[in-house]
Amino acid sequence: MRTTLLVRSSPAHIHLTRRAADSLLRHVSAAPQGRPPSLPPPPPDAGAAFWKVREGREGLSLLPCGRPESGSIRSFPAHPDPADFAMPENVAPRSGAPAGAAGGRGKGAYQDRDKPAQIRFSNISAAKAVADAIRTSLGPKGMDKMIQDGKGDVTITNDGATILKQMQVLHPAARMLVELSKAQDIEAGDGTTSVVIIAGSLLDSCTKLLQKGIHPTIISESFQKALEKGIEILTDMSRPVELSDRETLLNSATTSLNSKVVSQYSSLLSPMSVNAVMKVIDPATATSVDLRDIKIVKKLGGTIDDCELVEGLVLTQKVSNSGITRVEKAKIGLIQFCLSAPKTDMDNQIVVSDYAQMDRVLREERAYILNLVKQIKKTGCNVLLIQKSILRDALSDLALHFLNKMKIMVIKDIEREDIEFICKTIGTKPVAHIDQFTADMLGSAELAEEVNLNGSGKLLKITGCASPGKTVTIVVRGSNKLVIEEAERSIHDALCVIRCLVKKRALIAGGGAPEIELALRLTEYSRTLSGMESYCVRAFADAMEVIPSTLAENAGLNPISTVTELRNRHAQGEKTSGINVRKGGISNILEELVVQPLLVSVSALTLATETVRSILKIDDVVNTR
Repeated sequence: MRTTLLVRSSPAHIHLTRRAADSLLRHVSAAPQGRPPSLPPPPPDAGAAFWKVREGREGLSLLPCGRPESGSIRSFPAHPDPADFAMPENVAPRSGAPAGAAGGRGKGAYQDRDKPAQIRFSNISAAKAVADAIRTSLGPKGMDKMIQDGKGDVTITNDGATILKQMQVLHPAARMLVELSKAQDIEAGDGTTSVVIIAGSLLDSCTKLLQKGIHPTIISESFQKALEKGIEILTDMSRPVELSDRETLLNSATTSLNSKVVSQYSSLLSPMSVNAVMKVIDPATATSVDLRDIKIVKKLGGTIDDCELVEGLVLTQKVSNSGITRVEKAKIGLIQFCLSAPKTDMDNQIVVSDYAQMDRVLREERAYILNLVKQIKKTGCNVLLIQKSILRDALSDLALHFLNKMKIMVIKDIEREDIEFICKTIGTKPVAHIDQFTADMLGSAELAEEVNLNGSGKLLKITGCASPGKTVTIVVRGSNKLVIEEAERSIHDALCVIRCLVKKRALIAGGGAPEIELALRLTEYSRTLSGMESYCVRAFADAMEVIPSTLAENAGLNPISTVTELRNRHAQGEKTSGINVRKGGISNILEELVVQPLLVSVSALTLATETVRSILKIDDVVNTR
């Protein structure tokens, strides 16, 4: 009589402990060739789910018993093929099993099959932790985060991309969510918080599916199928929009600004954003907007009410010569060479032994600079922009004196990255050498003047350009650095929303309406599928409910009753019902003018699903040197 082992029997499968598997392996290998091995039937009166396997001279017999306390249970068909019991070649028998049990099938070390599952769950929990960190900042009633960096600088924001960019994320899978938020910021500009929350919710669904024993590849493929169906549903929900419909564009920009710190100024910032985008594109033919054509200039002082849109160029640099603050009919030159005495290429010293030589050096320097200034004046230039130089002084005091005498306004220290925008705006061309400085290189404008900002500094405005490129400047004012930076981020988001509408001219309702509709319609779709796919698509649909649930939670509503009521309304065919956080209930969101571009939702869904699929497919993390 051999060792007593445990087995659980069902009509289709035999579920065994590992030790039972080892015993059966010996039994099967001893069976005559060509005879299919099978277990003896259990006694007819026994109702137990678990059985002892007794191994005697006649073979195996079953006796009913209680549930095994430990040991992982493996599953085999009821009438197995001997190969079903074979161990993989690189897997040695467990300690405690006879050495012969492996039948000489390989002498490699035992590989723990739990490792891929552990890696997967580790990745999922790290990514979910990132999603949970920014969940509270979703929606108009979302909380703000205060972020302090190593130098002690503080940022206050509720913009998902900004929060994640400044967080110190070490886990590689969690970093994927930071990249996801960045990708959404580039693609759509808005919805950077939503996309991470959706990804976190989908990963939560994956955990449950993996625990049910569904293979990651099946989950991944089903999610792709659900995504394609989801985009179709969102497109059906959307309504087309014309760029000439200014009211709709304003509503979209206002919805984007409502969740920001500066939401109370949305009535000022929304029209500014819409006007800025409309001025840099041709609405009839445009398919995208280059946001580099809209320059945002930050100037400390005043309040957000003092923000303005300027058709032309605004420079924060001061006018170097104090006498000239206003030039009409400006001819503007932009030089990239220095108006100062030349230096030798290497550091060397010149010893001057007498006054005559010293006078001669100074006279030569004076003549050289005067010659440069005369050539500039000869072209008719009366406003001169000088690029910042790191090698030597871009402008010497002597040159400034001559330019002042000739009534030429001088602005120095123009940054290299601003050159392209300046050239596009005023139609000038940068000049690298005095010989190329001719009249056709100049740009022209009606007015160049230095404007005083009520004691909080000065700005130089150049307006009325003769051949304007399609560019505008937004001047952002604020009482402190934090407010200005948050206002800049909010304006950027509003500009991105208008850009989304230019790219894809369709709108959908906001306030969690599209997500609940997706959940409902995908659940219906899952019933038309069979097998594992149906489960996975259903899980994908349930994950979508995280957005309305979080919106309700952040607004202080009961998430369960709100989402249930919302689901009920959508089931009755009210596609545009959403959570109205202002009134604290559910209403037709389109009537409340809460709208968002279709591209934001489609992009968020696509990018979140792609990231989740990548995380699911990872089954090992390998460190390299």
